[in-house]
Parts: sequence; C-alpha cells; structure tokens
Amino acid sequence: MTASSFPERIQLESTQLVKLQALLAAVVPGNAFYSARLGPSGSAILSLEQFYERVPFTNKHELIEDQRAHPPYGSNLTFPLDRYTRFCQTSATTGQPLRWLDTPESWDWMLNNWTHVFRAAGVTASDAIFFAFSFGPFLGFWLAFEEATRMGCLAIPGGGMRSSARLRTIIDTGATVLCCTPTYAIRLGEVAAEEKIDLSAAKVRTVLVAGEAGGSIAGTRTHIKNLWHGALVVDHHGMTEVGPVSYGCPVRPGVLHVIESAYIAEVIDPETGRALGTGSTGELVLTNLGRTGSPLIRFRTGDLVQRAVGSVCACGTHELALEGGILGRTDDMVVVRGVNVYPSAVEDILRAGGVAEYRVEVRAHRTLPELNILVELPRPNEDGKSLAHRLEAALSGALALRIPVSCVPGGTLPRFEMKAQRWVRL
Repeated sequence: MTASSFPERIQLESTQLVKLQALLAAVVPGNAFYSARLGPSGSAILSLEQFYERVPFTNKHELIEDQRAHPPYGSNLTFPLDRYTRFCQTSATTGQPLRWLDTPESWDWMLNNWTHVFRAAGVTASDAIFFAFSFGPFLGFWLAFEEATRMGCLAIPGGGMRSSARLRTIIDTGATVLCCTPTYAIRLGEVAAEEKIDLSAAKVRTVLVAGEAGGSIAGTRTHIKNLWHGALVVDHHGMTEVGPVSYGCPVRPGVLHVIESAYIAEVIDPETGRALGTGSTGELVLTNLGRTGSPLIRFRTGDLVQRAVGSVCACGTHELALEGGILGRTDDMVVVRGVNVYPSAVEDILRAGGVAEYRVEVRAHRTLPELNILVELPRPNEDGKSLAHRLEAALSGALALRIPVSCVPGGTLPRFEMKAQRWVRL
C-alpha cells in the first residue's frame, strides 16, 4: 500500500466514533454489565472527547468479580446465551482465568483483524503456515489458524507434538511461515541443534510471533533470525479479552501498530489515569469496536507501551505506533534504586550478549527490590566470568544499575513452550 492508501487521522477517528456509537447502542439495552456502568444515557456519546470524559475504565478485577458473582460467564454478554458459539479462557499467568464467549459475528470481526496481521507480515495464499501451538482453551492462534484457511493458505496444526516432531513436519511440509511464541521459536532452534536437525533444509521465511514480548526486541529478533537462517521475524500482540490488537510494522522492525479501524486505543499514566502524549510510556487502554457480543470498553490492559513520536509512520499509516512493542506489564516493571526496569530492556541486553536462556530473580532487600540474573553459558567452553562481567557492564551502561550476573551450565534453566516465566519473585 502507498501512503495515500491509508486513511488520515481525522478519517480514522470519524470511523471510530460511528462504530463506537453503534456498539453502545447495541450494548446498553442488552448487556447487564455495561448497562449498569454506563446508565440509561450511556449510548448518547457525541464525540470521542465526550467518550473519554464520561465513560469509566474497565479493570480486569471487575471482570473477575463479575464472573464470580454471575458464574460461569459473568454478565458481560450482550445477547442471550444461545447466540454464542465460541468459548475461550485466558491463560491466567497473572491471576484467576476469565471465560470468554463469542458470537459468530464477533468471531468474524476478529478474523478480519488477523487479515491485517497476515498482510502486514507479507503472508499470501501461497504460504504454508505451521502453528507450533498447543491449541488449548485460550485464544492464542485459534483465530490465526482459521483466518489462514480463509485466506487460502495451507494451515498445518502442530498441537500435541514433541519439538523434534514439529521440526521434521516443518521441513517435510515445506512450511514457509512459523507461528509461535518468541520463546518457542528459540526452543525449536535449540532442539534442532541438539538433535542434529538441519534447519537450513526448512523453507521458513517468516516467523510470526505473539504471546509475550520478544518479537519487538532487537536482540531477540536477531537471535531467532540467526537460528532460522535469516527468516524475517514479525511481532503481533492480542489478548483473549480483547482479541487481535496489533500488527508488526512492515517498515520499522520493533514497532507495533494498533488496528485502529477495530479499536479505540489510549495510553494513560497507570497511577493517575491521565492521557499521555507521544514519546510517553504508559498503560495501553483499549475499546474493541466490533466484538459486540462480549465487548470491552476502555479496558485497562495492563500492558506498558510507548507512543512513538510523529503522527505518520514511515510505512504510511496514521495508526498508533508502539515503539518497542509491548514493553512489559504494569505489574512486571520493577523499580530498582529509583530506576524503572522493564523486562524487555533486560532481555534485549542479554540476547545481544549471546545468551540463549536466562532467569531474573527479584528479591526484597530491606523491603526494596534487588535483581540477580542467571544466564546459561552459550557454549560449554565459554569463560563464565568474562561473560558475566560483559553483561554486567552492558546492563550498567544501559540502566545505570549494577545487577549481578551469574553463569550456569547450558540446559540448567527451564524451557517454555508457551509464555515464558523468566522473572521470578523470591
């Protein structure tokens, strides 16, 4: 697409308002959860500014409490139960899982969002896509798999397989696109080396990652690219609660664009709730404009993002650009001796230093958090002391903090197939 093909900012916001008004008109009479929150005049929104002023945020704990009070699905349902045909559940990495239902119409809206993701990644009907994904109850790559078939791609499920079997299937089927978490893309590369599976025989040209930070981290992208013999690494993010949210910028690696034809996106100060301008780091707030059956309105995602400077991206879009993708979670950021430490920043430094796997231990020292990092030696004959000193110097230079680094033998730290849990509070 050329720059002129993208809608201007004023057009985007005009379209968002029309879709928002239609959503509120459908939600207020039928959805008990939002009818109670918005009141009888909740659908009378005349501008986006009025929307921001009048409509309260939705927090995850409110949804959890609603489902406890109205089991099993809560009261955030716009239609009678027999209209719903899809069930999903959050992965519950940060608390009690949420159950989520979708109507065929809402599901179709989310499939259309995946069209944006695939097209931005250069995926076409001629591609064969391997999904290295367990296909459990959370949203994950279910939508991506279905949209791939709708686009005419060959969609290859990889659930219920050992890593070595997945690798051989990727090679045997000539898969050109791999969909998985960044952690698992790395793990597959490690297994290939351990079992002497030649990844140069694979035809994978694009690794499309999601589920955790990594695809927008330069060091992690480079590590995956090297393991997969030069494959393009493309990031994406979404949530079971809101659906597929963003796509990797085709021009600027490390930047995610929110699909603003489908979402109203805000970036706020996590403490005050105040809107933040370009260049600021804050919490991403989303309103999905087409998931009418189970919507979320001004939902505080808990994701920390940085609004990129400038109104138009080099790729031509006016959609919100998130520099560095998802930087972390509001409950993941650690303040160490007055410095905000984001997991993505630490990962970038460690990956650039050649580290294959690591673990960050967060300890309370006289009630103040301190960090200690364990890293695996990349090679058996590596000088652990030299590597630790180099990493400590890199961390100090980037974060202005001294963080102790210790080396452990390869294979010591746990491996993850889905979302990694490398930050451990002790």
